[in-house]
Amino acid sequence: MITIHQKAARGHSKAGWFDSYHTFSFGSFQDPKRMGFGNLRVLNEDTIIPGSGFAPHRHEGMDILTYVTKGQLRHEDDQGNVSLISAGEAQLMSAGDGVIHSERNVSDTDNAQFFQIWLIPNEAKGASRYAQVAVPQTGNVMLAGPMSSEPLLKLGSQTTIQLVRGVEGSVTRLADPNTHRFVQLIDGLAFAESERLSAGDGLQIPRGEETSLDWVTEGALLLFTMPNERRNMS
Repeated sequence: MITIHQKAARGHSKAGWFDSYHTFSFGSFQDPKRMGFGNLRVLNEDTIIPGSGFAPHRHEGMDILTYVTKGQLRHEDDQGNVSLISAGEAQLMSAGDGVIHSERNVSDTDNAQFFQIWLIPNEAKGASRYAQVAVPQTGNVMLAGPMSSEPLLKLGSQTTIQLVRGVEGSVTRLADPNTHRFVQLIDGLAFAESERLSAGDGLQIPRGEETSLDWVTEGALLLFTMPNERRNMS
């Protein structure tokens, strides 16, 4: 059954420096019906105020993709990677056996906004990998995908993540019934399953189902196309 994830039903974490919305269970937001979908485990939309950020912390066994939509983040990790990730850029950190990293909003005046996405890889262990790219500002973009394809960023699973840009009056067809698909609206207004969707809303499409989005305005979305079954993390 196709499920609409309304923005108002997302989990919400807020502190003085940090504001985050969680499509799936994360931190103090725990919902047994929202433990991920396919290889997609975490889909957070985060805002960090000027001069603040995440202190060094550890990840392992996940592909972690950060897509910045506003402002600039400074990334630093114990593998020797130090970089600035600006709006319109994406970073992939495959944590493997373990990575300690920090992220900070480098601006003194402006918020930083970004999506943080955790994907379960085929193999949880192994050496870590790091990559960062500028995302083309026009057209549809294969943001991330498996090693055998030619995306901007290489994932450790068969999952693909496409940035799809909608045009007013156009239709985005979601007709790949042999996979799970998840849509996250970034911008714009569209209709799907007779429901109005806007930025922050999600659409969960299990194997065997098909649907489409009818764009009312220009907009953009992230489209996750995933294997049928989630991999075991052991």
